[in-house]
Amino acid sequence: LIQKMKSKNGPVVIDARTGAEYKRGHIPGAVNASFLMILLNQAALPKDKNRELVVTCVTGHRAAQAKWLLGFRGYRNTSLLEGQMKAWMESNLPLEK
Repeated sequence: LIQKMKSKNGPVVIDARTGAEYKRGHIPGAVNASFLMILLNQAALPKDKNRELVVTCVTGHRAAQAKWLLGFRGYRNTSLLEGQMKAWMESNLPLEK
């Protein structure tokens, strides 16, 4: 994911955690978009529904729900972050606050 994020048209990371969790540390450039935010059209999602999205949360449950809802909203190029935020943090990968 880090290599893809460095490219010009890298994926948009969608962080499906709560705002408080997101503020404690998130993948650089990630968009905070919980299931409820997506449901209520309050998430800052890309206008291009073909844009690659990588969805994450702590362990994967909320990310899977958000991915489903994004698909329902017409986003077709979505995937889940392997290992989710738990693995990202355990690997000491960059976080933004």
